[in-house]
Formats: sequence, structure tokens, C-alpha cells
Amino acid sequence: MNDFIRVASTQEVPDPGKTLVEVDGDMVALFHVDGHFYAIDDVCTHDGGPLADGELREYTIACPRHGAKFDIRSGAALTMPAVRPTRAHHVKVEDESVWVQLSEGISTGVSESYSSNPSSEPPPQQPSPTPAPSNDSASSSVSTSSQLSEDVIREMLKEVKDPELFVNIVDLGLIYSASHEPVSGDSGKQKVLIDMTMTSPACPAGPQMISDAKRVLGNHPDVEEVEVRIVMDPPWSPDKMTEDARDQLGIF
Repeated sequence: MNDFIRVASTQEVPDPGKTLVEVDGDMVALFHVDGHFYAIDDVCTHDGGPLADGELREYTIACPRHGAKFDIRSGAALTMPAVRPTRAHHVKVEDESVWVQLSEGISTGVSESYSSNPSSEPPPQQPSPTPAPSNDSASSSVSTSSQLSEDVIREMLKEVKDPELFVNIVDLGLIYSASHEPVSGDSGKQKVLIDMTMTSPACPAGPQMISDAKRVLGNHPDVEEVEVRIVMDPPWSPDKMTEDARDQLGIF
């Protein structure tokens, strides 16, 4: 088991406030709220953003890159685009010093913390939203015999889902444009051109979603070629999602 490491004095971090500390080589975001200290990995699980640089509101820290929010007491992911928790660590206060012990893995409950105000107890953890079941398969079905058009292309792309969020890429707002043009020759076939973005430049699911989009569109009898162009400007943000996507992810 890891040892407790002294990381700061209680006076170094205002209440409310936050700072970045190093614990056994790991960068950890340390928070001081309502007389209690909390520590989580300084890593947004969406794209690795530095959480200590984000905005702290009560017991929630927002990643400065895309706004994903985490509970500082447990590391739970509270909002899109993050769906996985970040690691929470054990904290204690002794002799006006703050000590942190690295956790072995992802915490699923409230981080053990020792208050600088022993008469108070930490408030209960806010539960992480649970995505609602998706009904994309029913709403996105489209016959591949339909005449090729932008609407048909978008409906077909609803079969492609983000493998982490389980929501289709159209409702997520990842498709910026969809068009088609004839290929050279007299085949009558079409080339489909897609401008697509990602929730972050380093999205690990990007290659899979691009491959799935090409496969799905290639099933249309009029399509000979599919070109997917990745566009990061304007950057994706949660407000690009449809109401259906928000409902599926429990975002109100």
C-alpha cells in the first residue's frame, strides 16, 4: 500500500480553493472546500485535460477544455463528454499539514478525508448520471434502396455510435456536413463526402467511428466511395447535441 505524503500546509490552500501537487510522481489536484480537503487525479478522463486549471464550484470541478465535470470527493464523472471517473485519493490533516495517499485504482465512493474542522462531516456524494437506454436502432433505420440524399446519408450515419457514450454520431453533433457527388465515368455511382468532428482532438474512438461510417455508407448501392474529413474548427461542444442525445445521457 502507498504511504501518506505531505503535500501542503492547511494555510497554503484557501477555502474554497485548489492547487496542483505531486504525490509519488503523480500529478494530483488538491481541493479545500468547507473545511475539508479532497484529492483526485489531475486528469480529465475525456481527453486528459488538467482539472486543477478548471473552475471549482462547491464540490464540482469542470475541465477547462470541454467542460466535463467531476465530483472532487469521489472522482465521479458528472457530465458529458466524460463518462469515466478519475481516481480519488485518501487525504488526512495532521498538525496543520495536508497528507495524501494515492489510491490503487478508481474510487467508487467518497474519498476518505480528514477535515480541518473535525466537528463537521463531509456532505454526501452527488450520484453520477446514468445514461438512459438508447432507441437509436428504431429511429435510425433507413432502407439502403432509398435514393441517395443528405437526409438519407444522415439517417444511415445514425447506425454509427460513439463506443464510449453509446449515442449515434449524428445526435452527438459530430457530423458537420454530408454531401455527395458523381464519381468519374458512366457508372452512375456517387462519392459521399462527410465533414466530421470529434469530442476532442485525441478522441481514442475516432478511428473506429470513421471506419464504421465508411462501412455503413458503403452499403448503399449508389455509393462507390466515402471520404470522411476530420474538422476541428469549430470545436465540438455539448450544445451541439440533439435533445434525443441529451435525454439518452441524462443531461437536462
